This record gives sequence, C-alpha cells and structure tokens, in this order.
Amino acid sequence: MEQGIFNLREALEIARSQNLDLVEISPTANPPVCKVIDYRKFLYDLKKKQKEIKAKSAKVIVKEIRMGPNTDEHDFNFKLKHAENFLKEGAKVKIEVFFKGRTIVYKDKGELILLRFAQELEEVGKVEQLPRLEGKRMFMIITPKK
Repeated sequence: MEQGIFNLREALEIARSQNLDLVEISPTANPPVCKVIDYRKFLYDLKKKQKEIKAKSAKVIVKEIRMGPNTDEHDFNFKLKHAENFLKEGAKVKIEVFFKGRTIVYKDKGELILLRFAQELEEVGKVEQLPRLEGKRMFMIITPKK
C-alpha cells in the first residue's frame, strides 16, 4: 500500500482503484490523516472490540439483607452468615433496617444494628457507605476486601 502525502483527489482515486473506502482517522492533525480501508469491516471490528471489552468488565452484584430495629440475636447471626458468604463470593452487601409504623422512634437501635453488622464483617469486608436514613429505611453498603 502506498504511504505518503496525497491531495484529496489522488487519495480518492487510490481508494476507488482498490474498491475500498477513504476514511478520515484523525481530522485534527495537520495534515489530516486518512486511511484506505473497507469501512464496513472497520465498523464490524470496532463493535467486536467494544463487545469484548464489555464482556471482560466486572459486573457489580449487590445483595440486600433486610432487618427490623428489633431483630433478635439468632436472626442477626443468621443474616450475618449470609452476608459473610455474599462478601466471600465477591458481591457487595446492602444491609437495610426497615422501620414499620411507630418503630421509626428506634432510629438509634437501627443504627446500632448496622454498625454492629459492619464490625462483625470487618474481616471479610469494608464499609463503603456509612448508615444513612432515607424515609423509613436506614441502610449501609459493605464491599468485599480484595
């Protein structure tokens, strides 16, 4: 293939003679950079590369665990084991305390439960987001340690 600096007519003639397309690669360069290629094949390869990159990217999985402010010890430990398994598998865990009806007055209990949860999971995960109250729900997000 010929390389060098050509004017537009010469470049178009070269592309036509080879039954290919003249594609502008870098329009901001001085002079602009063009290539003689099959444009459909170029687009196909570009889509293929993007699809490959997307497939290789890590998908973030968020598992949710819900509790009430008056969750007893056995239920707490049961949900703690589930959260530990989720973190070991590489998923993020969103722990949520749901306040139903008048239990909203126990916001401090809910926060204590979440902080205790974080403390128990300290070996396998780290807190990404501290307890936050939104409406009737208080939640916290924990990510797995590498």
